[in-house]
Amino acid sequence: MIVVQLKEGENIERALKKFKRKYERTGVVKELRSRQAFTKPSVQKRKQKQHAVYVQKMQENED
Repeated sequence: MIVVQLKEGENIERALKKFKRKYERTGVVKELRSRQAFTKPSVQKRKQKQHAVYVQKMQENED
């Protein structure tokens, strides 16, 4: 369960923003979207490899 701590007199808009951010970080929506359609294991592996290459290039560029 997501709990959002509010300070006294804090705006409701700010509280909603905190809640949305915490909810997004849990990855629930991302997982639901991925479960809507079946992806073959070979496609998943390919995407993971592409992502790993991308991350490695980004880390090399930072150095």
